[in-house]
Amino acid sequence: MFYGADGEAASAMAVRLVVAVTDRDWFDHLRQLPNLAEVNFWSPSPRSFQALREGELFLFKLHAPFNVIVGGGVFALANNMPLALAWEAFGEANGARDLNEMRTRILRYRRIEDQKASIDIGCRILTQPFFLPESQWFSPPASWSRNIVSFRTYSTDESEGLALWEKVLDLHDPASSVPTEGLGEPRFGEPTLIRPRLGQGAFRLLVTDLYDRRCAITGERTLPALEAAHVRPYANGGEHRASNGILFRRDIHSLFDAGYVTVNRDYRFEVSRRIKEEFENGRDYYALNGKNLTVPKRSDLQPDLIALDWHNQNRFLG
Repeated sequence: MFYGADGEAASAMAVRLVVAVTDRDWFDHLRQLPNLAEVNFWSPSPRSFQALREGELFLFKLHAPFNVIVGGGVFALANNMPLALAWEAFGEANGARDLNEMRTRILRYRRIEDQKASIDIGCRILTQPFFLPESQWFSPPASWSRNIVSFRTYSTDESEGLALWEKVLDLHDPASSVPTEGLGEPRFGEPTLIRPRLGQGAFRLLVTDLYDRRCAITGERTLPALEAAHVRPYANGGEHRASNGILFRRDIHSLFDAGYVTVNRDYRFEVSRRIKEEFENGRDYYALNGKNLTVPKRSDLQPDLIALDWHNQNRFLG
């Protein structure tokens, strides 16, 4: 048995691993950052990525002339995003010192000269990243071809994939950052999925896509104006989970966090009388009072009722 990303037991099955070619500058920058919870393994152009399920392993292999695997992480999600939003969500966890450096690198890969060009990139979000010391770098499986410029997928129901899985486990020791939560003991038991521990950036991208990139109350689609709100703040025990998030326009997010608006158990928007009392304004917000939120169709992804109760009781000003 293994435990999936939602914590539920599932039947044992093969687990996939991706070995992906990466830039040495990207790797070197990230391995120097302390307490890194997530990274964006981006591609310079938008592209679909369906090679892994949530909770499978994504490993880094350096470009030629290096032919070694140097680290990895737990795959959480993949999507395409404007460069500016990816930088806002992940900052230096994109593997660059600043947005300018990241943009320059992407333009070089795509051979675009216009520094102001609108750019979307492919984002593959990894949690629990680990970066092996050079003494632990190791060669990819024998079938790896030096002609591969992107990635190759392996599976634990095949000898090379299983050997790769066990190699990652064998590298784990008390001084290592290789994530083994949920993996079981090295060389014992079936390979398992690992529950990703989402960070702030992954939470933002996840919620943005779940709400079809529209504000849940106004329908606003201008992406830079949208933010993923925590129903129960992370600092107050809330988690970076889909059911603890709602996509709002920035101003509504600010009002939600400050308690001037809330959402009830029926997913109806409520506006506090305090906006008018304190600011002698708020007509546009009162026009939204009582309106139903647009929420994801899957019930497990909709705002959690207990979290909504917490917001009503602890944040909403009434």
